[in-house]
Amino acid sequence: MFFSWMKLAMETNRLAVESQVVIWTRLTQIAFGRGTPAESMLMVTEKVAAFAEASATMAAGGSAHKVVKGYRKRVRANVRRLRR
Repeated sequence: MFFSWMKLAMETNRLAVESQVVIWTRLTQIAFGRGTPAESMLMVTEKVAAFAEASATMAAGGSAHKVVKGYRKRVRANVRRLRR
């Protein structure tokens, strides 16, 4: 039980760090005039979609581990896409 909580804490911490990379990259692009309206819209729509997915996971009896895993998957995809 303890290790399960520790794993969740580590994964949540990784999610926080990866999210900050995405936020920093997007804000830097906007500040330097390289941000597009499509990227700005994507910032909002992907948050709504991720929340809906997380809600559905929890409603179906999923765990917090599964929710964090889903968020990390989306954030890592953003990191890869934004670094191109």
